[in-house]
Amino acid sequence: MDHDDSAMKMENGMHEHETENEGGHAEHHKMNHGMHHEMTEKADGEHESHTSHSEHDGHSGHGKHESHQVHEGHQSHGDHSNHHAMMVQDFRKRFWISILLTIPILLLSPIIQIFLNSGLGITIPSFSGDTYLLFVFSTTVFFYGGWPFLKGIKDELSAKNPGMMTLIAVAITVAYGYSSLVVFGLEGKLFFWELATLIDIMLLGHWMEMKSVMGASMALQELVKLLPSDAHLLKPDGKTDDFPIDELKIEDKVLVKPGEKIPVDGIVVDGQSSVNEAMLTGESNPVPKEKGNEVIAGAINGEGSLTVEVRKTGKDSFLSQMLDLVSQAQQSKSKTQNLADRAALWLTIIALTAGTLTFFAWFWLADTDLAFSIERAVTVMVITCPHALGLAIPLVVAVSSAIGARNGLLIRNRGPFERARNIDAIVFDKTGTLTKGEFGVSDVVVFDENMQEEEILSYAASIESDSEHPIAKGILNSAEPEYKVENFSAISGKGAQGTVNGKDVKVVSPAYLEVEGIGYPEKKLKEISSQGMTTVFVLIDEKAVGAIALEDVVRPESKEAVSKLKEMSIKCFMLTGDQKQVAERVADQIGLDEYFAGVLPDEKASRIKEVQERGLIVAMVGDGINDAPALAQADVGIAIGAGTDVAVETADIVLVKSNPLDVLAIMELSKATYSKMVQNLFWATGYNALAIPLAAGVLYQQGILLSPAAGAVLMSMSTIIVAINARMLSIGKDDKSD
Repeated sequence: MDHDDSAMKMENGMHEHETENEGGHAEHHKMNHGMHHEMTEKADGEHESHTSHSEHDGHSGHGKHESHQVHEGHQSHGDHSNHHAMMVQDFRKRFWISILLTIPILLLSPIIQIFLNSGLGITIPSFSGDTYLLFVFSTTVFFYGGWPFLKGIKDELSAKNPGMMTLIAVAITVAYGYSSLVVFGLEGKLFFWELATLIDIMLLGHWMEMKSVMGASMALQELVKLLPSDAHLLKPDGKTDDFPIDELKIEDKVLVKPGEKIPVDGIVVDGQSSVNEAMLTGESNPVPKEKGNEVIAGAINGEGSLTVEVRKTGKDSFLSQMLDLVSQAQQSKSKTQNLADRAALWLTIIALTAGTLTFFAWFWLADTDLAFSIERAVTVMVITCPHALGLAIPLVVAVSSAIGARNGLLIRNRGPFERARNIDAIVFDKTGTLTKGEFGVSDVVVFDENMQEEEILSYAASIESDSEHPIAKGILNSAEPEYKVENFSAISGKGAQGTVNGKDVKVVSPAYLEVEGIGYPEKKLKEISSQGMTTVFVLIDEKAVGAIALEDVVRPESKEAVSKLKEMSIKCFMLTGDQKQVAERVADQIGLDEYFAGVLPDEKASRIKEVQERGLIVAMVGDGINDAPALAQADVGIAIGAGTDVAVETADIVLVKSNPLDVLAIMELSKATYSKMVQNLFWATGYNALAIPLAAGVLYQQGILLSPAAGAVLMSMSTIIVAINARMLSIGKDDKSD
């Protein structure tokens, strides 16, 4: 539809819209004021996004093509994934080597030898120099197994942010330094076996942690890996050639055979099939695809062959944008994360202070030996380690982001996402959000008693069969063009006409009837007129035989979504540029609490503010095309129906599908995520209240005393509980949890 050639006329508070289609067929339809603006602005937005591409002869230039390439688009994600994989491998390697070295350390340690001899009757023979051999093995474990922690303390102190690594490094350094002095003459007790087992347990904990963090996002990374490396490029002669997808150009055409993965984002230009997009959008049912439909790289083609025109490559592709959003979401911090970070810092300070005070309390106040005092201090520092606290929020964030992405719920800003659990009111944009943003036939009024509704629709569909006008599409969605049209011609600014079965048939606007003085039974149209529907008339031989009423089609999911939100005591509002009658009809149909009608795009933000001034936490749900200020004004801005264009800058949350029920899914995910965060913070800190006094030795007189190794086990258990708890996060629609 060429908007530059459009002429807008006002009649009875409505716009008349004159457009000329490709076939030169001038149509003249009466369109609702607000709906026209919303639809045409969206169409304009789509037109503006189109990029012109120069013609290219064959593919001789592909090798030098400088546009974004598919694999370039995912390179950074691959590097990030490889970094995590290397860290996992490093911790695993250090753990197993340290475990092997720990065996001789245990066998050579005096306390273990006494236990084996008295408890199991096993005697480990001593020999000259065994203490030095024990020192060599322990030194190897300290520097090799403990290296990540020794490096970590340097990084944390350089950043002036002491934390988990600082505590572990201080604990193992004190144990190693003191034991080394004992080997070379200082009177006291060796801590080498405690040192080795402590390092082993910490390495195991970090190994498990890295596996959990990496596993939370691996589902998305695997999608990139599984993309085909080649596509069946269609050549001008109709033959196909297997061609690397990272060398494809925009506007190239590729053939996708049944059962194959779709290699690129594009538009179907030929063929019909159903496509499995479950791993990309969370849509469990196969999605029908035909000419004009979008397809996404990574989706699996069904039973038919599709010819796809390449529209997006590299960093602009849906998968690349989605991975970027997930990465941003995992890196962005919410209030809960900031609270956890501050708590971890204070816990580190408390641990170092408590460890130091414990040492002095036992050594000077209780007058115990140096070895016992050091053992208590080391145990306190190890058990108070904020390792689990450091993981409590990031692990939940990683799992939450991955669940959202699998279900087409992309989180751009974690702060507003966290607030989504407390939403009091949701303001929906009408066109394209609660409705489909396209016309559908709502009513057919028959004036001629010798005709049926179906007949009138068929005549209209036949005349409109070649039109791209929204109203023509609405008629064609409801009826098939059964008749052959001859002598077709446009009626300038009023509609179209043609000869059908020897009869002169016209599909025209009310203005045509007024100009030509053609009468019709106005009483029959009174109700339709009062509801603000768009009306066209069907004339046969200059006689009005019927009228077709059209309106924006309400999405079937809208009523269910609003009903469920109201059950949760959430107020539901609607914004629309349509006149009051149209807004009222849609609001009644869906069951909304309130609506704002006749709102221009630049007035939407003030309406959001108006709702906020009632003391409500407000979410705005729109398509992101002309809703940018309103999305930014809302406490939570949700862009819906983004499709492959997920980079909606002003939205906090992007919903891939045009399904209002996904707003409920976002709220459910927000509540579940926050709940897991709170649970993890409890597990990460709650045990300290019991463990620190035990580690310090307050129950020593009752025979209860924790060793450094036991402290490390307790600390690691809290970490593992936090990791497992985070991985158990799920929402009702997520049936693909890891």
